[in-house]
Amino acid sequence: MQPFIVKLNGPASGRGAFDWRADKAFFEQFDNPDILDADVAVQAKVADHGATVEVQCSIEGRVTVPCDRCLDDLDLEVRTGFEEVYTPEADELDLSQDIYDYICTALPLQRVHPEGECNPETIKYLSK
Repeated sequence: MQPFIVKLNGPASGRGAFDWRADKAFFEQFDNPDILDADVAVQAKVADHGATVEVQCSIEGRVTVPCDRCLDDLDLEVRTGFEEVYTPEADELDLSQDIYDYICTALPLQRVHPEGECNPETIKYLSK
């Protein structure tokens, strides 16, 4: 799994920009069977103010999920982001959970192919 960790002490601390990728292995770490594949770019800008750390994160890419109607693979675009102020308790800040949560909440509740693009064999059985 790509670590989404920001070191807060040492030569790389303070301000910084980070580029990460969230892929299938990232979602497997969270035991999410609904995400079949992913290619999501995560860009974070971090400002360490000592007692607090300000993070601006941009998330963009695609995830593959099963279609709710036909169960075939469905690619969905993901475009979201967040701005948070953290009060870290250690010398590093792990953003994995927040990145995971924002990607999952950016997905639509109903995940279906556009009209006419579902697996025709499955649709035959559903229309009986």
